[in-house]
Amino acid sequence: MRCASRSRLLLLLDGGIATVSLAVCLLALLASDAGPDTTGATAVAVGLAVAQAGCLLWIRRHPGYALGVAALAGVGLEALCPQLGWLGLVAVPMAYVARLRPPRYSLVALGLLLAPTPWKLVTGGWRDLLLAVTALGLSWTLGELQRGQAQRRGERERQVRAAERERISRELHDVVAHHVAVIAVQAAAAEDVFDEQPEQARAALAAIDTAARSALTELRAMLHALALDDGSEPDGPQPGLAQLDALADAVRAVGLRVTLRRDGDGDGEALPGGVQLSAYRIVQESLTNALRHGHATRADVDVDYRDGVLRLEVVNDGPAPARRPGTTTGRGIVGMRERARLLGGTLDAGPLPAGGFRVHARLPVEAAR
Repeated sequence: MRCASRSRLLLLLDGGIATVSLAVCLLALLASDAGPDTTGATAVAVGLAVAQAGCLLWIRRHPGYALGVAALAGVGLEALCPQLGWLGLVAVPMAYVARLRPPRYSLVALGLLLAPTPWKLVTGGWRDLLLAVTALGLSWTLGELQRGQAQRRGERERQVRAAERERISRELHDVVAHHVAVIAVQAAAAEDVFDEQPEQARAALAAIDTAARSALTELRAMLHALALDDGSEPDGPQPGLAQLDALADAVRAVGLRVTLRRDGDGDGEALPGGVQLSAYRIVQESLTNALRHGHATRADVDVDYRDGVLRLEVVNDGPAPARRPGTTTGRGIVGMRERARLLGGTLDAGPLPAGGFRVHARLPVEAAR
């Protein structure tokens, strides 16, 4: 839909420029005493002016052919009414070619149009020659500047898209990894006690159902937000500090004893949404790692907001996540560090000397407002 609208806009723009160019040619033909002497020659000149202006309507699709048509029409206009300028108004399609094609292409076209300009010394003089060269040079410069600007804009758009893809990747990783880890642990527990302790197996299956539904809800909200293109807000809020209690309850149901403490000044729930979302994801990923990799039995979560800084600390009693040979820090820890960095903060993660694993994040709040 957007491509169709853009194509219509470009067609209207080209049509407007073509109309203006044609009007300039026709007014010059009618107002000048140096124009064609006969009615037939005037009609031919008008036809050539229409052809030269009309090439702008399809120059975006075939710039080389369109410039060739404009140049041939300009030869006729140069012979019939040289007062219009060099080859009529060929400088206009020349600007288009410089806008649409790189210099290795447009400079060749410019050179071909400039080569016969000394003919102006025969039909006019040095003044007409300088005007012809200046007009072509300025048109090429204008088109090249526009081409460079479009390239820079396209590069910025690609960078924005790449950053957005990385953000979406982190969100999907956080959502899927946490809930799948919970499901995997509960499924293993249900299998172990399925025959001997059916009630405990049913509780594990209920926890699996809850985790699966929670994952589907978060994924649905995320996909809905991605599908929105009208600037409206998604139906449900993004998780934040208020949802940490529910997160801790879900992890406790799996068997990991979680202690959640909140300290500091003010109401942490009034923090910016981006800070709250990142804080939630950092705690979620830390607990997920404790479940999936650390074989931990307990985890302590401290949330401290004071002096404009939100501090998070998650300590579990399990070993450091195992790494395969030749690999670096896991994707989850890299994602947590990137979230903190984007907010101007820091995140440290590593094993403790006395055993266990610690994640500590420092998120400055004022930088995110």
